[in-house]
Amino acid sequence: MMSEWDYSYGFHLGPIGMLIIAAMIVWPFWRICDKAGYPGILALFVFIPIVNVIFLYWFAFADWPNLHRGERPG
Repeated sequence: MMSEWDYSYGFHLGPIGMLIIAAMIVWPFWRICDKAGYPGILALFVFIPIVNVIFLYWFAFADWPNLHRGERPG
């Protein structure tokens, strides 16, 4: 029987599972940043609350360096 303090909702992943989920979240953002001409490390902003929303809006409306160089994304 579940106690009142069990908030995992059946997702008992453990540390390895959490690292896998984190990698699945960061990897696509890292690739998108790289293809746009920004450092991939910016993808780590997706883990910081509020900053992740600001980052996504900034990224969506920023001028991408690779577009100015004539490179095609992808």
